[in-house]
Amino acid sequence: MTDTWLVVGLGNPGPRYAATRHNVGQLVVDELAARRGESFRQHKAGASVAETRLRPGGARIVLAKPNSFMNVSGTPVAALARFFSVPPERVVLVHDELDIPFDTIKLKVGGGHGGHNGIRDVARTLTTPGFPRVRVGIGRPPGRQDPADWVLSPFGAAERANLPILVSDAADAVEQLIDEGLVAAQQRHHAPRA
Repeated sequence: MTDTWLVVGLGNPGPRYAATRHNVGQLVVDELAARRGESFRQHKAGASVAETRLRPGGARIVLAKPNSFMNVSGTPVAALARFFSVPPERVVLVHDELDIPFDTIKLKVGGGHGGHNGIRDVARTLTTPGFPRVRVGIGRPPGRQDPADWVLSPFGAAERANLPILVSDAADAVEQLIDEGLVAAQQRHHAPRA
């Protein structure tokens, strides 16, 4: 079981939030499942789960979308990590990031939560912030708009046009992180786009 990874797309449950910026992590996990023809099922840990492999004979991947709201994501994430015997260093969180421009992906392991309550709660329940993160840039709100309203609003028209590429690139970043490690994934995805 040591080659199992838990990839969690953070977001909020229900159709009201499905197309919002805060749920971009779940869109990435949906893309990873779709690439492998997998569908999600309910798990007793309080999440939708799809089990797959990176490729035939490759690392086992548990894709998950917590059924809880973003700010209390930690409980289902920790329960899934225990159930599938996945250590924190193999729990990959995919989430929106205000401090990164839209259409940008950054990867890191550990660090602070930057005001992201989902990250804060997962760090609390895993008792460490030392897990990998694929941070999908949504940018800061324009003008004086409250960041809380911004993350819970749908992507704008121009963003929606580029969203499939961003989601696909973030899914690529998850796959490369698992397959080749953090540094290789950072070198590819942190480089300026051509």
